[in-house]
Amino acid sequence: MATSKPAPAVVAVAGREVTVSNPEKLYFPEAGISKLDLVQYYLAVAEGALRGAGGRPNVLVRHADGIHGEFFFQKRAPAARPPWIEVVELRFPSGGRAEEVVPRDAAALAWMANLGCLELHPHPVRADDLEHPDELRIDLDPVPGVEWPQLQAVARVVREVLDGFSLVGWPKTSGSRGIHIIVRIQRRWSFDQVRRAALALAREVERRAPDLATSKWWKEERHGVFLDYNQNAKDRTVASAYSVRPKPDARVSAPVTWDELESCQPEDFTLRTMPRRFAALGDRHAAIDDQACGLEPLLELSARQEAEGLGDAPWPPHYRKQAGEPPRAQPSRRVSSKPLIEIGRSQDKDEALAGLERWKARHPQAAALLAPADVLVDAMRGRYTTWTRVRVNLEHVPEELRPPQEALDPDAAPSGDTGQSGGGPSGGRVSGGRPPRGSRRAPPEE
Repeated sequence: MATSKPAPAVVAVAGREVTVSNPEKLYFPEAGISKLDLVQYYLAVAEGALRGAGGRPNVLVRHADGIHGEFFFQKRAPAARPPWIEVVELRFPSGGRAEEVVPRDAAALAWMANLGCLELHPHPVRADDLEHPDELRIDLDPVPGVEWPQLQAVARVVREVLDGFSLVGWPKTSGSRGIHIIVRIQRRWSFDQVRRAALALAREVERRAPDLATSKWWKEERHGVFLDYNQNAKDRTVASAYSVRPKPDARVSAPVTWDELESCQPEDFTLRTMPRRFAALGDRHAAIDDQACGLEPLLELSARQEAEGLGDAPWPPHYRKQAGEPPRAQPSRRVSSKPLIEIGRSQDKDEALAGLERWKARHPQAAALLAPADVLVDAMRGRYTTWTRVRVNLEHVPEELRPPQEALDPDAAPSGDTGQSGGGPSGGRVSGGRPPRGSRRAPPEE
């Protein structure tokens, strides 16, 4: 017997009506959270969410089948959209163009949530000036095995550096494993200058806390907490404040005070708990736009670092080679001091990790000696999609116990793709528009 299609829900907000199709569809099965719950969450925190993502072009990160389904990054705004959805045309580093969505009100947030956009991924620019960022984004990204207290310790060092350069940082949990610190800046500098300022800051934090933090781009050279300066390169986005992350507990990216950062845990903030916190306390970043800072001190620091021999650092692999950039090839593809072996490649991350478990079962002595950071899981960018590569660093394994390089298991990267790490999300696609079911489409620039 054919079942009837669930009736849509209609949400009245900001003087508009937004239709929510299949409202009871579970996006977070473990937490029992539906699409309509997601829409209602964004309406409850709309003021704060728009402070982070509103008035900016946004990439649509679409989880149409919930957190356990395939997802993709959609740069181009859907052709079938309400006339009141604003768009703006961006130029990518390669010269390509796309119109991206610019949310202005709670109705736009509801419409995006109905598309399966769990997260808000704004560019660090306003729609009226796409070439001059108004944010410096400090992304603290822990390597495997690093626990939350170490991120908190690195955040304290970041705060000290910011204070020393007359910069005001606004911290938030990433909603995943990391911490983001946002600095509002004057709209006077190019993307390259903002990135260079972020690199200078990352190197200064590394200098002050060398055992805790690193500015090294390549995974096999990292330790502790990585300060991802490349999040400030043009066309990079991060999950903004109040974004819901694809975690089973529907964790969210939570703006916090510096004092709260000392005592909170990432799991304290979820889709269920944040509306109550927002209603009681308001937006912890409500004053973020009151002071736009200058980057002159960090750019002066960058100049001093360069004079001391610290020039540019690697860019993401899909960017054109930059003047003054060091060798683009990964250390593992050059003469490397790390004894690296590759385990497997697959378009499915879980399959690649299953291959790692089989390798561990074959080599239990070596596996027992691996530190968490010795397992390198890379999201690789292919021509049409992304895929996962798993490697192992054997530096903590005595030479006599080190297994040799074996045939890859699995060996299922996309045909003809060698890929570049540092690309799109592991397990997801990058699309210029909504891809037809079962089809593949060449991704636009990231």
